[in-house]
Amino acid sequence: MKSERAAKSERLERAEKREKILARPKLLIVEDDLGLSAQLRWVLSDFDTMIADNCETGLQILQREKPRIVILDLGLPPHPNDATEGLRFLRAALALRPATKIIVATGNEDHANALEAISLGAYDFCAKPVEQQVLKTIVQRALNVCGLEEEIETLRGMQQNEPLAGLIAASPEMFRICRMIERVSGSNVGVMITGESGTGKDLVARAIHRLSPRKDHPFIAINCAAIPENLLESELFGHERGAFTGAVRQAIGKIECAHRGTLFLDEIGDMAPALQAKLLRFLQDKTVVRVGGHKPIDVDVRVISATNQDLTALMEAGRFREDLFYRLNEIGIHMPPLRDRAGDAVLIAQFLLKKHRLALHSRVTGFSAEAISLIEAYSWPGNVRELENRIKRAVVMAESKQIGAADLGLSKEEPAAGGALKSLREIREDAERRAIIRTLAQTSGNISQAAKLLGVSRPTFYGMLKTLQIARVDS
Repeated sequence: MKSERAAKSERLERAEKREKILARPKLLIVEDDLGLSAQLRWVLSDFDTMIADNCETGLQILQREKPRIVILDLGLPPHPNDATEGLRFLRAALALRPATKIIVATGNEDHANALEAISLGAYDFCAKPVEQQVLKTIVQRALNVCGLEEEIETLRGMQQNEPLAGLIAASPEMFRICRMIERVSGSNVGVMITGESGTGKDLVARAIHRLSPRKDHPFIAINCAAIPENLLESELFGHERGAFTGAVRQAIGKIECAHRGTLFLDEIGDMAPALQAKLLRFLQDKTVVRVGGHKPIDVDVRVISATNQDLTALMEAGRFREDLFYRLNEIGIHMPPLRDRAGDAVLIAQFLLKKHRLALHSRVTGFSAEAISLIEAYSWPGNVRELENRIKRAVVMAESKQIGAADLGLSKEEPAAGGALKSLREIREDAERRAIIRTLAQTSGNISQAAKLLGVSRPTFYGMLKTLQIARVDS
């Protein structure tokens, strides 16, 4: 009786054989000479080979099995002495499966039909009697082309699903925001961006401007919390010479500077009530009057605002005008905190590592596995701003080529944030997304290594990137 170890070994061996069989590319031979088709099957034993001896059977197999490569004899029944049936198969096959690579096998005296087949879309041809090595080379080259085309198509799909330029993201939440940005950019409505400090509200504002018809005109940003109240009015609306002590010359305000472009009012919740009233008049009339001036000046500006405060609470407290809120917040975009964006922290960390190691001429090339785990688990109360601060510090302080947990200054004891309840499908997708991003970070974006570590093929890995909407950030 076999030992348990021997039985287990046999099961593993059978499983490996099945896996190899399943992994073999499919190839269809359309040939009515049974001896030749058997010879071709033997020569191409590395493929999962199927055989058809006529046009109709070949088309049925093609539609059902979807082989990547077809070897076609042009002389098929019921007209084996001419190329009628073979060319009919070629036309129908390419209509059904345009990406299939069809290699025509033809006699030396049938060169004209071979050229016609090439003109119809056949990949290549080889002469009969078939030389084994020549055929293997042609088939392998066709298989390589198939692989490249599949990768290009996958990357094209990934490009369509990538977040907007300047926004590094993989989470479904951020992809929804990116699609929303694309929709609102073409209009002229006021957009208010809310969210915790450090979530990237300014990046969203710039993305909206960059995608808008105003993209060739100025993007002017002003932080309402960073400028003293008595100076903010002059900054926004400008002033005339002599309007106040120290106004020795005329100054153009930020609103005028943004003419035909976009004005971004960051931290709008910190604007004083008196200035809120003047801003509201500008939004209604589209004119500004400089401090100390009397002449209204027409200005064409789109206003985007942002705040990390609860404006509803401020309105209830009488500290923010309700009418101004509705003028600014025609469309609202809420930026989720980094802790609620599955997989984004590791992806952004990889991008920031590349950015700062180049700027600081550092020899650091990647993250240790422990560092990646900590980046993923940490709650990031300071959001992306805190993440960038820690990455920049780590690039400077790291003593080896890999950033470790100690370089980041993160502790295992720091709790990961909780989130809203999710479905099993969402939980599974989040887990897959995190695993893929973590592995890409660990391999510095190397697709082949990442696929090998995860135990999947490159095409499968590309498919997962596309399905989960993960954009690569190469180091």
